[in-house]
Amino acid sequence: MVNPMIAMARRRLERARNRRLLEIAGPGTIREERFMPLGSIPQWVTIRGHDVANPLLLILQGGPGSSYTPFNPWLGSWEREFTVVQWDQRGAGKTFLRTRTAPALSLERLVADGIELAEALAERFTGPIVLMGSSVGSLLGAIMAKRRPELFSSYLAANVFTNESGDEGYGLVIEAAKRRGNRRAVRDLSRLGPHSRLWSPEESLAFSKTAITLSDGVPDMVYDLMLPALMYSPDYSMGDIRILEKGMTLALHELQPEYRDYSFDTLGWEYEIPVTIVQGEGDLISPVVLARRHFDRIVAPQTRFVTVPGAGHLVEFAARDQFLTVLKGTTSGDLTDLPGNQVDVPPRQPRGDR
Repeated sequence: MVNPMIAMARRRLERARNRRLLEIAGPGTIREERFMPLGSIPQWVTIRGHDVANPLLLILQGGPGSSYTPFNPWLGSWEREFTVVQWDQRGAGKTFLRTRTAPALSLERLVADGIELAEALAERFTGPIVLMGSSVGSLLGAIMAKRRPELFSSYLAANVFTNESGDEGYGLVIEAAKRRGNRRAVRDLSRLGPHSRLWSPEESLAFSKTAITLSDGVPDMVYDLMLPALMYSPDYSMGDIRILEKGMTLALHELQPEYRDYSFDTLGWEYEIPVTIVQGEGDLISPVVLARRHFDRIVAPQTRFVTVPGAGHLVEFAARDQFLTVLKGTTSGDLTDLPGNQVDVPPRQPRGDR
C-alpha cells in the first residue's frame, strides 16, 4: 500500500520513470494525446500503440468522473497488442482541467459523446474496436454496445456495475465487516442503512470507501492503484490533482442518481456482439455473486465470465497481465490459457422467457 507521504517523496523519480515508459516511436506506431471536439466541447483523448494494424481498445472510465489516462504508463504490454484509446469524459481528467465545468453532463450525453468518438475511430482505423467499460463505465458501455453494435467487435465489462441488487451488496459488505470484527465499519454501514436507492451521492461514496477497506488480500483500489497512478503521472501537477477532485465530486452528484435508478430491464439483455465480464474475486464493490447473476441474464452470440484471483475492484489494473489475456481472447476467441478461474459459457440463443 502506497503511503501518501512516501508517494510525495518518490514523486519526482517516479514521474521521470513514467515519462520514459510513455515513449513510443518507430514505424507503424502511434502516440497521440490531444483534445478532440466531442459533443461541442474539447475532450482529451489519447491513442497509443506499437502497430496501427492492431485492434483498437476503447476504454470507458469509472468513477463517475475518474480519468483512467494516468494509468497509461502501466499499459505498455497492452499497447503492443492493441491500439489503446483513453478518453477523459466531460467532468473528468484533462477535459475538466480545460473546461472547469461539465456542461449538460448526463448519462445520455456521455453515450452520445462516446458514440461520436467511436465513429471517428471507425472512420480512421481499419481494425476492429473492442469496447471496454469499467465499473460504472460498464453501464455506459452496455448502452453504446446495444445502440451501435456495428461499431464494435465485442464488449467487455470489468468490475461490472449492477444496481439491481444494491441492497444485497450492502449485506455482503456488512457481513464482511462483522467477520473481520471491524466495529467502525459496522457502525458506519448501519448508519447508511441497507436501502441503497435512498443513499445520497456522498453516502454512496462512503459505502464504496468502506467496501475498499474491507477488501482483504487484494490491492487497495485507492492507495495501490489510483493514488500512485495520479501522483506519479507526468501530466498532472499537485494543483491539477486537487482540481480533478472537484470534477469527480461534480460528476458524482450529476450522475449518481441516474446510475442508481437506471433500469437494465428497460435497456434489455440481448446483445448483437460477444460480451465478456471480468471480475476480481475479492471485489466487494462489485461482488462476483452479483456480477454473475447479472451475466446470467445476458444473451449474446458469445458470452464469457472470468474471475481473477488476488484482485479486487479495478481488476484491469490490479492484474494487468491476466486481463490482457482476456482482452486478446476477445479478438481470437480463445481464453483457454487464461491464468486463474475462468468460466467459458457457450453461445446462447435468445429465449422467449427472457
